[in-house]
Amino acid sequence: MGTVLITGASRGIGSACALAFAREGYDVAVNYNKSKDNAETLVREISSLGVRALAVQADVSDSAQVSRMFETVRAELGTVDVLVNNAGISMYGLLTDLSDSDWDRMIASDLSSVFYCCRCALSDMLSSHSGVIINIASMWGEVGASCEAAYSAAKAGVIGLTKALAKEVGPSGIRVNAVSPGVVMTDMMSDFSDDDIRALRDETPLNSIGEPLDIADAVVFLASDKARFITGQVLSVNGGMVI
Repeated sequence: MGTVLITGASRGIGSACALAFAREGYDVAVNYNKSKDNAETLVREISSLGVRALAVQADVSDSAQVSRMFETVRAELGTVDVLVNNAGISMYGLLTDLSDSDWDRMIASDLSSVFYCCRCALSDMLSSHSGVIINIASMWGEVGASCEAAYSAAKAGVIGLTKALAKEVGPSGIRVNAVSPGVVMTDMMSDFSDDDIRALRDETPLNSIGEPLDIADAVVFLASDKARFITGQVLSVNGGMVI
C-alpha cells in the first residue's frame, strides 16, 4: 500500500489513525514529541499486524526537526505516500488573557507544523506525481469557539492551507483534504467535567460523543482510491454539532 507518516500519533486520534492504516496494509511512521513509551508500544502493536512501523521523535513545530524526521522515515520506510498532519495542542481562555508566547505556541504547533510537514512531503510527492495529504482541522476552525480564539484561528488556517494547496498540487496528481472533528474523547477533553461532557453530548444532534476511530475511519477513506476524485474538501465528523 505504501508508507504513511502520522504526526502526533502516540495517542488519541493519531494512534487510532496509525492502527487503521496498518490494518489496510500500510507501513506506518509514528511521530511523537514526548510520549516515547506510548509510541514504542504502538509500534509493537502495529508490527504485530504484519507491516513495518517506526517511532520517530520530532517536535513538528520546529522546521529543522521536521526535516530530520522525514530523512529518517525515508531511510527506514521509504518515501511518504500519505501524510496525516494530526499533531496539535488546545488552549482555553479569554483572548485578553493570552500572552504573546501563548499565541506563538498555538500557531507554531497547530498551523506552522502543517506547513513544515507538507513542504517536506511534497518534495517526493511532486516528483512521483502521486500522494495524499490529510490535515486534521476542527469544527472550531469552521465556525469559531468562544474562549478558543487562538485555536480556532490556527485551525481556520489549516483549512485555508488545505484548500489552497489542493489547487496548487492537484495538477501533479496529489490530493489534499482536511478532516474536521467535533467533540472527540481524547486527552484534550481531560479538563472537561462530566457535566461539561453531558452538555456537549446534549448539543450534538446524534446525542453522542465521538471516538478517535470515527476520525480515523474518515482519514483512511480520504487516503483511499474510493476518494480519488475528492480534493480540497473539509470532511466534518462532528455528529451534527456544526452543520
